[in-house]
Amino acid sequence: MQETLIQNKTEETLFGQLDQYEHEQVVYGYDKDTGLKCIIAIHNTVLGPALGGTRIWNYNSEKEALKDVLRLSRGMTYKSAISGINLGGGKAVLIGDSRQEKYKSEKLWRSYGKVVNSLNGKYVTAEDVGTSAKEMEYIAEETEWVMGKPSYLGGSGDPSPMTAYGTYLGMKASAKKKWGNDSLEGKKVMVQGAGHVGAYLIGYLAKEGAQILVSDIYEDKIEAIAKEHKVEVIPADDVYDVDMDIYAPCALGATLNDDTIDKLKCSIISGAANNQLENEKIHGNILKERDILYAPDFLINAGGVINVYLELVGYSEERAYATTEKIYDRTLEIYARAEKDNITSHQAAIELAEERINDIAKLKAKI
Repeated sequence: MQETLIQNKTEETLFGQLDQYEHEQVVYGYDKDTGLKCIIAIHNTVLGPALGGTRIWNYNSEKEALKDVLRLSRGMTYKSAISGINLGGGKAVLIGDSRQEKYKSEKLWRSYGKVVNSLNGKYVTAEDVGTSAKEMEYIAEETEWVMGKPSYLGGSGDPSPMTAYGTYLGMKASAKKKWGNDSLEGKKVMVQGAGHVGAYLIGYLAKEGAQILVSDIYEDKIEAIAKEHKVEVIPADDVYDVDMDIYAPCALGATLNDDTIDKLKCSIISGAANNQLENEKIHGNILKERDILYAPDFLINAGGVINVYLELVGYSEERAYATTEKIYDRTLEIYARAEKDNITSHQAAIELAEERINDIAKLKAKI
């Protein structure tokens, strides 16, 4: 018991958490004049510069923001590695409410751009929750290390459609594994989160004839989706209690936890949210024991980072779609590996990602 208490206390400190997640660097940015409070976490740069989006969220505490950015940046390392692209993992969070005007201002985002620029390309930013191509345009005034800029500035624009496309393909591959057929027609899919990615995913599901359930904490997003597609709106508090074939978390992470997993009535979990498992080992194993097929989030939601990466090396929409389409076969590969080794699908995906990172690290050491 004493050892556990000491370990938990250590992991609450900054360097304790860096040791736990094996990060290279954490940078804090603050500007009293603009209200900027940001944290940039660089997890791993073996494969290339650390790329990951900038998220703005009204965190309950700075401690919560730090934990989120550490988990998110680690996930980006695995996301790029398993996708076969030459990027490391990083992420940034801003503390604030993206719906307030002060957090939409040019001066705030240019101030943040200066923080990104200070890292000299070790971290490359892009869009995430609460940000759009407009914010990327402001950031680009202060640094070249930003992707997802509007097309009129030579960028690839919003990566959300590609993120949704990869998630959709991962969902179809999961259906193939679970039911022997990848058709989603008639399947009841609970989409939690109707933001950029969730909205595009709903579009794909609607075209295939799925029964779509949707929930979001913002009423205007629900209204927009309901005008465009036939959906059943589920109150946020009831998401885990409804009957569904597929649960698609597309909002924030850690929705698979002690309180929710036992309630879930689904055969597949396949969504775009990052870090869906509150505890990777414990909750991954519970899903395995319950025979719920879990599509690893950093595997199937990689379409966005693939899209942004190609902006760095030479973008074409055709190439972006072709590279993202590999997610389907890779998802089936992960399921086969997990079954063969009797491990969770999440662990199988991590192992595959780490194998690539270790192989390239050894190769670089010889040069």
